[in-house]
Amino acid sequence: MSCYQIEGGRPLDGRLTVQGAKNSVLPILAATLLAPGQSVIHNCPDLSDVSATLDILALLGCRVDREGDTVTVDASTLVRADIPDRLMREMRSSVIFLGALLARLGTAELSYPGGCELGPRPIDLHLTALRTLGADIREEQGCLRCRGSRKMRGRELCLSMPSVGATENAMLAACGCPGVTAIVGAAREPEIVDLQNFLRAMGAEISGAGDSVIRIRGGRVLHPAEYRVVGDRIAAATYLCAAGAAGGRVELTGVDPDHLTAVLACLEQAGCSVDTGPGLFALECRGPLRGISPVRTAPYPGFPTDAQALLMAALAGGEGTTMFVENIFDSRYRHVDELRRMGADIQVAGRVAVVTGTGRLRGAEVRSTDLRGGAALVVAGLGAEGRTTVSDLRHIRRGYDGLDRGLRALGADIREIP
Repeated sequence: MSCYQIEGGRPLDGRLTVQGAKNSVLPILAATLLAPGQSVIHNCPDLSDVSATLDILALLGCRVDREGDTVTVDASTLVRADIPDRLMREMRSSVIFLGALLARLGTAELSYPGGCELGPRPIDLHLTALRTLGADIREEQGCLRCRGSRKMRGRELCLSMPSVGATENAMLAACGCPGVTAIVGAAREPEIVDLQNFLRAMGAEISGAGDSVIRIRGGRVLHPAEYRVVGDRIAAATYLCAAGAAGGRVELTGVDPDHLTAVLACLEQAGCSVDTGPGLFALECRGPLRGISPVRTAPYPGFPTDAQALLMAALAGGEGTTMFVENIFDSRYRHVDELRRMGADIQVAGRVAVVTGTGRLRGAEVRSTDLRGGAALVVAGLGAEGRTTVSDLRHIRRGYDGLDRGLRALGADIREIP
């Protein structure tokens, strides 16, 4: 196994094009199943989660090819509707294949998915949405056996919370249901809009993504499409928080700054300056970050839970006190113990964490506990005094296409070693 070795205390400086969005490309790849023929997806990041998704597509019978950041999926040869346990366990978002397989083949058989351990993330909302559309879903010994039927048709379905995954599964399944489906209480994330745009490129009649009600007129004959995935707003937030922790100026392209409004507002309040221009935006930090008003994670357009650990790591080496309230996941403070190894002053009580800046963190040997928690340790190491070693990189590789390479392009002293 390898690890990142970071020599902290070097301000960042430079321009970087951000990778394609992990949380967009996974449902878009699943959506290629909806139509026979060859779909071409550009700006597809090289992530372990993407590799797992492509393995699933290949196992189902699709012809899959990758050249650089372009992935081609030919779903003409789709022959299977079952995904084995070994592939389902690799990532939580593998459950997105339920809706796509039901829409295309009318059947699906999957085990419960795996992924980062962030506390209970039941897929009840997914199953309730699909059952509302008429699917027959039986849960037997950890396996989901799903059958479509003539009862599957467009209906109004209401999500009890704006789950991104449940919204996406309902969108995909509804494409195969005759009539109009209205998803009420839908998630509003930019990745939902990206999926809608790809489905439209395939010929789907769908509208409303980005608002709380999405409408799909299903039963249309879809065709393969060529599409470019949007930039990854959480990867962008990682580089921004890295600049906040280490100081300096970074310019980012490939991401819409409007997708980062909540993160940018927090960093500005902490003392950073932000400039936006056509096709790029820049963040500059020339002094220690200061404490800010309470940060409460919330569904989009609120502060993203995926950026909570990143901002916490940057503020831990600054000055002043900040309170974090985690409203999405139960166990999203697993990185705190590792930050404490670096001298961070963080007190946790339930869903609340209080961070008191220590002025400067100290380099230490730390271990990645989950995807964003691992990236947060890298952020902390960039601003810390001395050497930081971050191990267990498999978590980080789930969501970052060459995080060390991108940071080196900005002047960071980081390298991967055995």
